[in-house]
Amino acid sequence: MTSPPSELAAPKSGDVGTTGDLAVLDDPVEQRRFTRFSVGPGGTAIAESSLRISGMHCAACAGIIEHALSQVDGVIESSVSSAGERARVRWNPARTKAAQLVAAIRRAGYDAMPDAALEAREARKQEHRTALWRLFVAAFCAMQVMMMATPSYVTHGDELAPDLRQLLNWGSWLLTLPVLVFSSGPFFRGAWLSLRKGSIGMDVPVALGIAVTFVASSGATFNPQGIFGQEVYFDSLTMFVSFLLAGRWLEVRARHRVAQVLETALDGMPETAHRVRPDGTTELVSVQRLQAGDLVRVALGQAFPADGHLVDGETSADEALLTGESRPVPKAIGEAVVGGSMNMGAPVVVRLDRVGDDTRLQAIVAMMRDAMSQRPEAARAADRWAGPFLWIVLLLAAGAAAVWSVIDPSKAVWVGVSVLIVTCPCALSLAVPAALLAASSTLARRGVLLQRLDALEAWTRVQRVYLDKTGTLTDDKLHWIGMTRLAVSPSGPMDAELLRMAVALAAWSTHPISQALVASHESAQSALAWRQVKEVPGSGLEAVDEQGRTWRLGSASFVGAIDNTKLGASVWFGQVAADCMRFEFEENLRDDAVQAVAGLRERGMEVILLSGDRTERAEAVARRLPVSRVIGGATPESKLSEIESAQAQGLRVAMVGDGINDAPVLARADVSFAMGQGALVARAQSDAIVVSSRLSDLNAMHDLASRTMTVVRQNLAWAAFYNLTCIPLALIGWLPPWAAGLGMASSSVLVILNAMRLAR
Repeated sequence: MTSPPSELAAPKSGDVGTTGDLAVLDDPVEQRRFTRFSVGPGGTAIAESSLRISGMHCAACAGIIEHALSQVDGVIESSVSSAGERARVRWNPARTKAAQLVAAIRRAGYDAMPDAALEAREARKQEHRTALWRLFVAAFCAMQVMMMATPSYVTHGDELAPDLRQLLNWGSWLLTLPVLVFSSGPFFRGAWLSLRKGSIGMDVPVALGIAVTFVASSGATFNPQGIFGQEVYFDSLTMFVSFLLAGRWLEVRARHRVAQVLETALDGMPETAHRVRPDGTTELVSVQRLQAGDLVRVALGQAFPADGHLVDGETSADEALLTGESRPVPKAIGEAVVGGSMNMGAPVVVRLDRVGDDTRLQAIVAMMRDAMSQRPEAARAADRWAGPFLWIVLLLAAGAAAVWSVIDPSKAVWVGVSVLIVTCPCALSLAVPAALLAASSTLARRGVLLQRLDALEAWTRVQRVYLDKTGTLTDDKLHWIGMTRLAVSPSGPMDAELLRMAVALAAWSTHPISQALVASHESAQSALAWRQVKEVPGSGLEAVDEQGRTWRLGSASFVGAIDNTKLGASVWFGQVAADCMRFEFEENLRDDAVQAVAGLRERGMEVILLSGDRTERAEAVARRLPVSRVIGGATPESKLSEIESAQAQGLRVAMVGDGINDAPVLARADVSFAMGQGALVARAQSDAIVVSSRLSDLNAMHDLASRTMTVVRQNLAWAAFYNLTCIPLALIGWLPPWAAGLGMASSSVLVILNAMRLAR
């Protein structure tokens, strides 16, 4: 990750979109909250910004915003999720500015802001308040209009005097105006934006139905002898708008519940920290000013400001927000603490290892943003069908009105309106994303973060699961047994010197055995100046010391030793074919490993242990697990070959791992899971990250994924059944506009409520 380019430091006056409230978006400090920078092809800087979109009402809005962003010079790629109300934009900072992105979205008729907790919370409150007011006005006026329309329904013949009927119609017209002007505003605005962009969105038939109904009813009110006849439909119009707004209000609430998962995570980070000065005193500073290596004092009940390890004091940390673990986790000196977790035991001093965007919490938030910005394949398929379907709707409505103008002209208008209303495919477009986002928020609260929403469906189809051993099936905290010197030369280093060098080199690795070596010999740590350090996937670390000698830390074959032992876990250190030392550890299964593997098999999956460790060691672990087969001594290439071979047989496979050597396999598998403490490259290649590090969550995710797919099928089936049933009723004149509005709103509400069951 690189720093923001210097071009962003000072916005130039006169640039489009850099005036007023947008100018601050081009400030580098502000951009850190919602923009990540990387290096693209040719060394050019690439920015990726996360924006929160407001004003979206249907799936077609996403396409409109993406089109608007594509017209901005310098935008490389954009992805907008209508269900998650998020936009992810990759852009070239040398050619455009963040403010211009937001300005383009505003010109398209929507609004955008940095995806940060405070701004998003206020925007959600405003959106919720406005939606509730629109619903209240529509429902209140609908009740009054219905009261005025009641005499026309209950009287017969000349029981209701014509002048009184006319007076009631005028009163209904007057009460319908607030519904038309205020409550129906989002439908007309959405329809206008769609037509202006040359597309047909779901608001088009709704707005057309409202307009036609109001015009026809107004004509009947002020000129009963005219072409529109004497029948008015103000009661149907206001009820329809009320039902539809009720459905959208529930949809807004459902989207906000998903967004609160992000907000809760961000709220866990403190804004200030007590940094320890060299003389031992403390100073209160912003967390934005913290740097790796700083010492900070964290009081009881406060959140840790960044990732680090304890250097003074022992405590316990509440990591429920990050891992789903409800019980506080004990923390001793030297153990890692995670930014955003709560200090529950005693005041401590922490040395920071990672700050800002490098912290585990910020990585989690970034992955959640990415997942919420995605359009799953099933949702994209539904959107593709929605466009042509809307054209069919317009043709059906026009055809129905034309036919009924011949059969019974008095019914032509409201039959056409009913067809327009009842066939609006809102439920179809909401069916998939509503269910997937509800499920992803549930998994996030449990401690499983989805990086690809399509993984939910893929996980339900998996037939074979490959499990890595070290750090996945076994606990990442290995226990030190001892060390053995296997080759001694008169001029070689002493045992203590070799141990010191090995610990210094192990500190460069995130492998569980390397971390265990460092943790078990803190007193032997030293600032040894290793040069040209590189990690060979599946083998170990290689580095050059100050004398120019090459040393290796890793497997026996990598170091050049012959290992005939049956040890549970060990790591070797030395020069190739020279002095070497073996460090020995005990390897323990995770507490829930046996239960998790048994659960996977009960769900119809074949479980195979695929490990780069020696075969006999892998088999020793497998004897305690109900796995189907063991593959030991696997290199990254052989692991990849095994996965590809299974896929060539037509099997859908999943991979669960945590190390750098697992990254190619994680990328190749149909579904992949990385353990939360695993290597960054492994997490980057996975479809989901088990932040909780509980293997049993794989079973919980499978159960939830199965329920999610059931809900998706139920939603799609309901949307299809609703349209197939109601369209014929509307065409033959048995479905008045108010009933059509109730049916369409009810179908959308049912889809949302059905999906919200997954968020429990």
